[in-house]
Amino acid sequence: MGRHVFKFIPQPPSTWPAGPQPPHTSAICPLEPVDLGISEQQTPLEQPPSSLELGEDEEVTSPPDPDVPYPDLAPVVFFCLKQTTSPRSWCIKMVMMVILLNCVTLGMYQPCEDMDCLSDRCKILQVFDDFIFIFFAMEMVLKMVALGIFGKKCYLGDTWNRLDFFIVMAGMVEYSLDLQNINLSAIRTVRVLRPLKAINRVPSMRILVNLLLDTLPMLGNVLLLCFFVFFIFGIIGVQLWAGLLRNRCFMEENFTVQGDIILPPYYQPEEDDEMPFICSLSGDNGIMGCHEIPPLKERGHECCLDKDDYYYYNSVRQEFNISGMCVNWNQYYNVCRTGNANPHKGAINFDNIGYAWIVIFQVITLEGWVEIMYYVMDAHSFYNFIYFILLIIVGSFFMINLCLVVIATQFSETKQREHQLMQEQRARYLSSSTVASYMEPGDCYEEIFQYISGPLRALLPKQLLPDLKREAKRVELQ
Repeated sequence: MGRHVFKFIPQPPSTWPAGPQPPHTSAICPLEPVDLGISEQQTPLEQPPSSLELGEDEEVTSPPDPDVPYPDLAPVVFFCLKQTTSPRSWCIKMVMMVILLNCVTLGMYQPCEDMDCLSDRCKILQVFDDFIFIFFAMEMVLKMVALGIFGKKCYLGDTWNRLDFFIVMAGMVEYSLDLQNINLSAIRTVRVLRPLKAINRVPSMRILVNLLLDTLPMLGNVLLLCFFVFFIFGIIGVQLWAGLLRNRCFMEENFTVQGDIILPPYYQPEEDDEMPFICSLSGDNGIMGCHEIPPLKERGHECCLDKDDYYYYNSVRQEFNISGMCVNWNQYYNVCRTGNANPHKGAINFDNIGYAWIVIFQVITLEGWVEIMYYVMDAHSFYNFIYFILLIIVGSFFMINLCLVVIATQFSETKQREHQLMQEQRARYLSSSTVASYMEPGDCYEEIFQYISGPLRALLPKQLLPDLKREAKRVELQ
């Protein structure tokens, strides 16, 4: 049977009972029995009910102190400087200002106009860059001294600090190579990573990046599925169209031209190899053939002469200015065979699985996929459009949206987990502050004192609260 604890409930005089009072009650302090569920064998100082019990490894967390925004760092240094004091609170702001200054200076460089850095503009920017590097190096050293170097909670134990360390080390390598007159432009590209230092200083950006990193495990399964899609469509493309995008219309092998005329080896529309004329071999059913080549145009008019009329045309050329009096050399490009060049400087082809993956990726991005489809249809078959439609449906409409769904789901789960963690910490703090309410009080006067001191805490200044606590302790001991 649970033990009864009397809880003070103030009542107006009209409700006081008439007649003689019981021995342990008073008109001033009417009491009401409250069952707290504490067993007879349990002492008043034992643990509260299970709803308020804390685990062995759990610690009671207190609400964040506004004067200590960074709990991992020392709250007070030099006996007077708190974390919110101006010299310390301005450190993060100063770092952000230096990072923004670095972004501005990096954007003002003009390496193409002044490669040797001889202008005053470049020299001033170089001075700013030296100052920024020294500032970041001093920041790294101070953090190492304050936090330590190796360890879970030390400087190199944090991912963002490791990024800062890499940036500073790359800058040291750059300056050492400059002293030895060694030019490594690749090392200087590490400067573009300096603005990333701002992510760790802005809490919202840091949380966003952490959420993106949390999505990587789930995106791994999606990327694995993308790999299988790329692999299957790539194998199909290689088996069907390997080498077909090299097809060009050539002249016959025994074709000769007299005189000083130089003709290209195969037909090129308007001397532009970026948009080649791809023909279909005799064994394929492509759309385009060499007979589809348009006539040659000269000064806006189509040429209509044959090569046999060339000498005659050349003799009367100076005397007659008649439209069409030129040789249509395009009519002799009538042999379709495989050449050596692929479209777009050799980047678009299905000759191997690597190039096929590049083409598939470009098709999925919906950038220039129609042109690639026309190339394949011209060289192989009209029905090849089915391949590209399926690839766009699976790749663009399904795979990309699947990645977005995974990211959105992980964002929601991460935010819900952080919200639940905050609620648990808040409940843990509230439970620690209410444990004393489940302990048996000493007498009625202690209940009166606690009842009165509660509202007074919000009214009295903070200097009087320690005196009230000492008085409550004295009453409890009595």
